[in-house]
Amino acid sequence: MTTPAALKFTEVELDTIAEAEGRIAVFVAATGKLDQTARRVNRLTRGALERFAESDAFAKMGEGDARDLAFPTGLAADAVQVIKLERRAGTAAARKAGARIGAAAGGKPVLVLAGNLRGVADVALGAVLRAYAFRDHKTGGDDAAGEGAGAFTFMVARPEEAEAEAADVPALADGVFFTRDLVNAPSNVLTTTEFADQLAALSDLGLKVSVLEEAELEELGMRTLLAVGQGSESPSKVVIMEWSGGGDEAPLALVGKGVVFDTGGISLKPAGGMEDMTMDMGGAGTVAGVMKAIALRKASANVVGIVGLVENMPDGRAQRPGDVVASMKGDTVEVINTDAEGRLVLCDIMWHVQEVYKPAGMIDLATLTGAIIISLGHENAGVFSNNDVLAEAFLKAAASEGEGAWRMPLGPAYDKLLKSRIADFKNVGGRAAGSITAAQFLQRFVKEDTPWIHLDIAGVASLKSDGPLSPKGASGWGVLALNRLIAEKFEG
Repeated sequence: MTTPAALKFTEVELDTIAEAEGRIAVFVAATGKLDQTARRVNRLTRGALERFAESDAFAKMGEGDARDLAFPTGLAADAVQVIKLERRAGTAAARKAGARIGAAAGGKPVLVLAGNLRGVADVALGAVLRAYAFRDHKTGGDDAAGEGAGAFTFMVARPEEAEAEAADVPALADGVFFTRDLVNAPSNVLTTTEFADQLAALSDLGLKVSVLEEAELEELGMRTLLAVGQGSESPSKVVIMEWSGGGDEAPLALVGKGVVFDTGGISLKPAGGMEDMTMDMGGAGTVAGVMKAIALRKASANVVGIVGLVENMPDGRAQRPGDVVASMKGDTVEVINTDAEGRLVLCDIMWHVQEVYKPAGMIDLATLTGAIIISLGHENAGVFSNNDVLAEAFLKAAASEGEGAWRMPLGPAYDKLLKSRIADFKNVGGRAAGSITAAQFLQRFVKEDTPWIHLDIAGVASLKSDGPLSPKGASGWGVLALNRLIAEKFEG
């Protein structure tokens, strides 16, 4: 697994700057004013920093943007990274600045001259998250250059205060990296068994982890979930992770779709782009990352995470379009399209977690529909909810963390699109309102008194280009927002 870069906070020692190896990051306000660490860099580089701060190039930079002064005279460092940032920068700008530092680190140690900068924890989080690189399957050559996370040393005026402010950064980074590693992993490596084994290992952090095998799932009546995986050689599994840090309070339930590979089944997907379906377990990956993060930071909340791990393959045993399958709840579903499998996985585990844990709220996450990408692109996840209070709390948390989320509608008028001639309802409703009808399907498995959010993360779980705090590939979207929601709404 990918290990986040180490963080260290030290007192300002001007005499050590000249000997620092690797890279140096220095902050300059829009006015060009230099703090004491920047003034020392300027002196060592014979005025190069001041000349750059007075240049048109610096004037055109946005807040949080950065430029390199390569192989500077008077310093052992390979480069000085000049970042335009106000001393009292906001969260978004501070994380953007940190991301610039992390993106340029290349595995080298970085000395960050933060001085009296406010929001050092946000800079640190941005740097650590953006320095992520998935190299599990690199064997050498240029692509393996920069392997290793390096380390970030923040030279600050009050190191103990900064360290306390950034106390949760390692836990959050570990959670996000766990999600990214899972989502980036190829499906021949991250099988349902391997996925379950990695989740079972979280018991070392204090989580109670249970793995339900096919025989148990059959006994429980999870027939829609089992039907999705019946064409695969990989056994279907359900993994339940419990964190009990909140006394006797009812838990928050996090529910994740974990389709480790999705061919579409008998309703086979086109070949072009099918390789991206290794990320169809993104919902389960996010749940896993959140559970790891809250365990590492010892959250004073009760949270249960449940994920359904299956593989959707074409085979002589695979479910067919036109099949009718009974859910754990007892409702019957006519399977019109076997590529609309995620909702069949989710509905059974949603029902199970409500029956057993009586949660105070339930949030499911899934790379559920291509339709949500048509609606919202890759900037926002779709948010569907039966509870305004919970929905607003999540949207506030997502906005605070810079993770795009947009509320979408629900309504009984969409249910008619799911009507079936031979069963209680169908698993798809046609092209119109595809992401909404998927949410309407799931809402049938939400008990009347359960506050619920469905997050369709198909557009945000994995990106073709760099994200604000991530390189292209798995983004880890949702770990920060859900962690904040838990901290603000479910911790005592």
